[in-house]
Amino acid sequence: MSSPGHGDARGAVVVGFDGSEPARLAAFWAAREAASRRRRLLVVNVLRGPMPELAMSPLAVPLPDAVTDEAVRGYAEKELAEVAAECERVSPGLDVRTSLEDGYAADALSRVAQGADLLAVGSSGRSGLSRALLGSTTADLVHAHPGPIVVARGDGAEDGRVVVGVDGSETSVRAVAFAFEYASRRGGDLLAVHAWADLPLEALAPLREQDANRRQVEEQAAALIDRSLAPHRQDYPDVRVSRVVAFDGPAHALLDNAREASLIVVGSHGRGAVRRALLGSVGHAVLYHAPCSVAVVHRDQATSGGTS
Repeated sequence: MSSPGHGDARGAVVVGFDGSEPARLAAFWAAREAASRRRRLLVVNVLRGPMPELAMSPLAVPLPDAVTDEAVRGYAEKELAEVAAECERVSPGLDVRTSLEDGYAADALSRVAQGADLLAVGSSGRSGLSRALLGSTTADLVHAHPGPIVVARGDGAEDGRVVVGVDGSETSVRAVAFAFEYASRRGGDLLAVHAWADLPLEALAPLREQDANRRQVEEQAAALIDRSLAPHRQDYPDVRVSRVVAFDGPAHALLDNAREASLIVVGSHGRGAVRRALLGSVGHAVLYHAPCSVAVVHRDQATSGGTS
């Protein structure tokens, strides 16, 4: 285990850590993922910069050492060392390194993770937000980071299937590739979900009641799923694949089939400067309400991908 510094993230799994329990679990998830990928793990904490200088009146009580810059940095280094040691116990033999950075957390993590295999973060940090909500740093990273990012819920020890949405788009193609590779490494099954329409449920009611139209839609959707999965079945013969055609909205369909999943794969539909403001309604719904970890991959990535 290396001491805190500016870590080299190229080819590594990077995880953000702020001392919170969600971040600790994310670090354990990342340790298992790094071991599965046979990559090193880089645990990164970010300090927001020097403590502000306070005007001291003659009656003011001197600040304790605990709030000086040196003490804050020392405490952060101690936390990094402790979580790194725990990650080594989670995945014996794993090469674990740490890095203490300065600046705004989302920007610093995204900068450090350039060239990384994967960036992992917890679902929320020290803000006290519930599990159903994202912390501000996590939300910013999901929107802005150009590489694959996983919002980890839990420590990654659980077994479960991988759920991926399939709609035939470029984003969906990347999602399927990501999901197959992950499921193969982690020994899980793959469930491909196709939601027939992004319409309100009441708009789908007539189709639900017309058996002939329903069968035609199911056949077309099944053919689309098969075409999307076909290029990967030969590469990953160990992955057991099943499919679902849902007469439902995409977000509801993905969440409804994720009750015993270990990972949902989604993708960002944001482009360029819009990316920070737009993940896509499906991606947002899944990130905020998923019962398991969620992988987000942007559509312009060269290596892996997701769907939303």
